[in-house]
Amino acid sequence: MVDFLAENNLCGQAILRIVSRGNANIAELLRLSEFIPAVFRLKDKSDQQKYGDIICDFSYFKGLEYYEGKLEAKPELQDLDEEFRENNIEILTRFYLAFESVHKYVVDLIRYLDDLNEGVYIQQTLETVLLNEDGKQLLCEALYLYGVMLLVIDQKMEGEVRERMLVSYYRYSAARSSVDSNLDDICKLLRSTGYTSHPGAKRPPNYPESYFQRVPISPTFISMVIGRLRSDDIYNQVSAYPLPEHRSTALATQAAMLCVCLYFTPSILHTQQAKMREIVDKYFPDNWVISIYMGITVNLVEAWEPYKAAKTALNYTLETANIREQASRYAASVESLRPQVQQLLKEGFLREEIVLDNIPKLLNCLRDCNVAIRWLMLHTAESAYDPNNKRLRQIKDQVINDSKYNPKVLFQLLLDTAQFEFILKEMFKQMLAEKQLKWESYKKEGSERMMELAEVFSGVKPLTRVEKNENLQAWFREISKQIESLNYEDSTAAGRKTVQLIQALVEVQEFHQLESNLQVCQFLADTRKFLHQMIRTINIKEEVLITMQIVGDLSYAWQIIDSFTSIMQESIRANPTMVTKLRATFLKLASALDLPLLRINQVNSPDLLSVSQFYSGELVAYVRKVLQIIPESMFTSLAKIIKLQIHDIMEVPTRLDKDKLKDYAQLSARYEVAKLTHAISVFTEGILMMKTTLVGIIKVDPKQLLEDGIRKELVKRVAYALHKGLIFNPKAKIQDWQSVYQSTHIPIPKYPSVDESATFIGRLCREILRITDPKTTCYIDQLNTWYDMRTHQEVTNSRLFSEIQDTLGTFGLNGLDRLLCFMIVKELQNFLTVLQKNILKDKAAVDVFKALLSAVNPVKGIVANASKVYTNAVAKTQKIWPAYLEAIMKVGQMQILRQQIANELNYSCKFDSKHLAAALDNLNKSLLSDIEAHYQDPSLPYPKEDNTLLYEITAYLEAAGIHNPLNKIYITTKRLPYFPIVNFLFLIAQLPKLQYNKSQGMTCRKAADPVDWAPLVLGLLTLLKQFHSRYTEHFLALIGQFIRSIMEQCTSQKIPDMPSDVVGALMFLEDYVRYTKLPRKVAEAHVPSFIFDEFRTVL
Repeated sequence: MVDFLAENNLCGQAILRIVSRGNANIAELLRLSEFIPAVFRLKDKSDQQKYGDIICDFSYFKGLEYYEGKLEAKPELQDLDEEFRENNIEILTRFYLAFESVHKYVVDLIRYLDDLNEGVYIQQTLETVLLNEDGKQLLCEALYLYGVMLLVIDQKMEGEVRERMLVSYYRYSAARSSVDSNLDDICKLLRSTGYTSHPGAKRPPNYPESYFQRVPISPTFISMVIGRLRSDDIYNQVSAYPLPEHRSTALATQAAMLCVCLYFTPSILHTQQAKMREIVDKYFPDNWVISIYMGITVNLVEAWEPYKAAKTALNYTLETANIREQASRYAASVESLRPQVQQLLKEGFLREEIVLDNIPKLLNCLRDCNVAIRWLMLHTAESAYDPNNKRLRQIKDQVINDSKYNPKVLFQLLLDTAQFEFILKEMFKQMLAEKQLKWESYKKEGSERMMELAEVFSGVKPLTRVEKNENLQAWFREISKQIESLNYEDSTAAGRKTVQLIQALVEVQEFHQLESNLQVCQFLADTRKFLHQMIRTINIKEEVLITMQIVGDLSYAWQIIDSFTSIMQESIRANPTMVTKLRATFLKLASALDLPLLRINQVNSPDLLSVSQFYSGELVAYVRKVLQIIPESMFTSLAKIIKLQIHDIMEVPTRLDKDKLKDYAQLSARYEVAKLTHAISVFTEGILMMKTTLVGIIKVDPKQLLEDGIRKELVKRVAYALHKGLIFNPKAKIQDWQSVYQSTHIPIPKYPSVDESATFIGRLCREILRITDPKTTCYIDQLNTWYDMRTHQEVTNSRLFSEIQDTLGTFGLNGLDRLLCFMIVKELQNFLTVLQKNILKDKAAVDVFKALLSAVNPVKGIVANASKVYTNAVAKTQKIWPAYLEAIMKVGQMQILRQQIANELNYSCKFDSKHLAAALDNLNKSLLSDIEAHYQDPSLPYPKEDNTLLYEITAYLEAAGIHNPLNKIYITTKRLPYFPIVNFLFLIAQLPKLQYNKSQGMTCRKAADPVDWAPLVLGLLTLLKQFHSRYTEHFLALIGQFIRSIMEQCTSQKIPDMPSDVVGALMFLEDYVRYTKLPRKVAEAHVPSFIFDEFRTVL
């Protein structure tokens, strides 16, 4: 019959694929459970108020029109909804696909069972598959993994959160319109069960059996699987644990599977006492805390509480006398095993011959250690006992008292066992690799010794006082031939023959009185030794390694191990060389990866890499967490050294009186510094002793670990110092997993907000905006300085940015620039929303714009009665300009700050890295000339869409200050009616508030009605830059017409002086040309040159 798992066996491959997918699904669910957006929990009042109307549970499906109607009634809710969608659709899709894969898994399993029943797989039925060893394992695993998936979902993602995420996905995605979408089925399967993992929470009735029955599975299949799990040793584990008292440990994996599968037929748990008694007697006579999958622990006392038959059966195990007996047994076991293992670990004790002579003893010691560690770790774990359950508390206290539980002692035993196991495995691997070579060399040596003895008795070879003896000569030759004929491949026969040869060599020594000749005796003894070595070597079998792998399983501690972190860190702090033993423990923990990866590997699934990376990544993160104590301790010692050097140790002057030498010596303080410095070097040595280790599929380099650890601690301390230091008098969300700057290994710490800013950079930015606020300060461009509007005192100047660079460095200043960039985007978006929803919806204002447009048409002409037309239009729209002015000036203010930052970055780049500055400048110019050439001749090359060159070079240019913030496009815009006329009216409405001053340029008339010229011009310029250039053209034409019309009116009325509004408008054109670096003809196209000439006389 074809092997069940062979590639051409469709029946075996189908179920293997299903089981492989099950393991991959669980890994994905565990991975995603770390990334549930906090907003879906709706824990904070602020979240409830803000998102309560757009995040709904399944009640949404009952009142769909009501919820959507509520959204449509409020435009601000629609905006929030859209923003929320953009921020979360990616993660929601990932969650939905994971939920869908769980549903698809059970549907595929049911289809497979139907195919088996209908005879789709020739000669295969459910019964024949269950008779096959692999088939039996896979069918049991298929049902068990489905149960584990459901339990993981409910434990890691609360019912309400799941519902909210599914509803949000339904609302935001196109899945609801898709015909083949099974969203309804997924919602039915994963609707809230009412279960919550919080300690003390009440268990819902009929949980989890009602949850497990949401998708009905064939009762025959369930019953047969449970039958197999009850009666068979499906993984043949008992052979690895020959002792009867280890039976429950040997069957632990099967016991966990049985516990999960029993929820599919709750009648056994409720009423079938005989079956439950049989199950408890076989699997749980001495244990009640089990690990169901990768360290997820379940306490059967609590889990089986609602089931009468199960509870009654388990009560025998939970009798006080039984608990005392088990706990005392393991206490005695730990007591005797610790010295035993420590003796085995002594330097030079585990030699090859000792290992080969004592394989059974060493394996028994390993079994005893691992069984004791497993029982004590599971039965004393905090997570396994609900502190609110009185009975559980009593059981736990009894276990701890009777087992004399000491976590440090248990952890020490775990360390020693892991180290012992690691050394033994490595020795065995090496011996297995060299097995045949050694056997052949021993055979050759033995055979040659016999030939030499044969020659001695021939009388030819001179050996003192040995008479010729042809019989012995022939006999030794025959023995030599017999040794030569031993066959390595047939180890059993070779072993038997070797024993007979050893016996023959003993006898020949006795019968022929050869003892008198020492040299002959030595030859015989050597040959016997070689034959003994051959027997030992032939006994080195791979089965020993397999047994060690089975016995050393630590997957049950995947989560519990975290409770020992503080003990690990304390022991490292006390003795950094402890890291070498910890390495063996981490490798032992890494063997837990075999459990979820076995089936994925067997089917050659592409999921192998992602699942391996997830579990390996989890373990490496844990290794980092434990070893982070080393950088922490180093920094603590460094802080003490700094304190001593600054406060305690006096600086030695260049000249010193002899009698004061003792005072300056300060021997105790200097000794303390030396001691602390030595401690730091010992810590670094400790972590480097770990050696490069493969944890799962991730290579852990101790040097990298140390560097990352130091950087993490440095980031933490610097961030804390800045968080505490940069606090002032306070007046699009990126998730952590989306940020390119956030790292899991070296995370940027988060502190509670002290104001609206999330970090110190935000606080710094808002403080700069506060002190340079255009409502209270006046910016003089020529001096790069801000002055207070009322007192005319200097507030700050461009030196501020040099100081920020000195403090935060180039990255800090660049970060500040990027934050300002995002603030400009936000401000422009808000501004356009106000413009579209308030100003352009205001009928009175729109009528004014229409009337003015018809009055100024055509723009090349001159407006009759200009003063009256413009003054009327400004007067009628007066109320809409304050908010408009504030937004424009905010944008202008941030643009000034960005310009100052760019100048500072560019200046320091040219000083500190002139080659980089020159290279970037040249590359930028050559790229721009290539792009210009491409637009003139499209056959020339141009960077393709998938080429990241332009994107990457921009980041470098911005960091080096080689860019102009005024030329940036911050937002994408649509066409807006009346846009040029609105901005023109806004500008002429502000001109009366300003006056021209020969020494300062345009300044504010009254401090009570503040307008700052530079932010006003730059804000307008930035706003116009976001739209098509024809809007700017129209806007400039309207200003030109305004200047011409007013000047024409002044000439006809014989007013000699140029009106101040015209001076302001001309100043705007001058500054516009200067800031945009456009040619003067742009302005002169709209204003005759004689007006500019006259204007210069005013200047």
